[in-house]
Amino acid sequence: MTRRRDRDQDAQRKAPLLFITGMQREAACCESDGVVIICSGANVQHLRQQLADLENQKFSFVLSVGLAGGLDPSLRPGDILIANAIAENDTLSPTDRRFVQALTEGISACGDRVVNGAIYGSDSVVMSVEEKARLYAKTQAMAVDMESHIAADFARRRQLPFVVLRVISDPAHRALPPLALKAITPQGDVDLKAIALGLLQAPGQIIELVRAGIDSQAAFKRLSGCRTLLSPLLRLMLADL
Repeated sequence: MTRRRDRDQDAQRKAPLLFITGMQREAACCESDGVVIICSGANVQHLRQQLADLENQKFSFVLSVGLAGGLDPSLRPGDILIANAIAENDTLSPTDRRFVQALTEGISACGDRVVNGAIYGSDSVVMSVEEKARLYAKTQAMAVDMESHIAADFARRRQLPFVVLRVISDPAHRALPPLALKAITPQGDVDLKAIALGLLQAPGQIIELVRAGIDSQAAFKRLSGCRTLLSPLLRLMLADL
């Protein structure tokens, strides 16, 4: 019985890592051998269905990774949040402390600014400065995304270690332009046709769109810099469990 349990645990540790993102560009920043990546396309129902389709597949670890909106006014584009908890509605659920510490130490050693705190899971895009301020006052979460709370639930049901690494894109003082709601396809790609059509109909959004693009460029640059560290650090931690 002990040998069988040991074999099962060894097989579990060697199973693929599951990375959950919102966009294909985020996924491209995190690609690595032994990693399965799924994109929500900024659609929580689509993400839940994708995870349901993976119900019978084995994984060793779940990581919510990508960009996030800032709620804490002290955060700037490019800051890295390794969340120690998921805030959803009125609940606060911790992530895996061991992996939070390992990722924080490993990525901080490269000179990046890394902070720890809660991230809020939302079923819809948080667009306005006022809504960001309201969420921050209510939850004290440092950032918001649309995937981490769903990823946390999947990991909890599968009894898998789970952590969140998100890079701040739009900061707390910056609103997203209305076009952000149409900018992502269900597959997680940028919908250039929808953006072009939206700008033709409401050209006044272009300034906000350019600002959002500058913020996201800083975030993507930082996320790409984490690529070579993520999978090796997580595998090293899993081997020590």
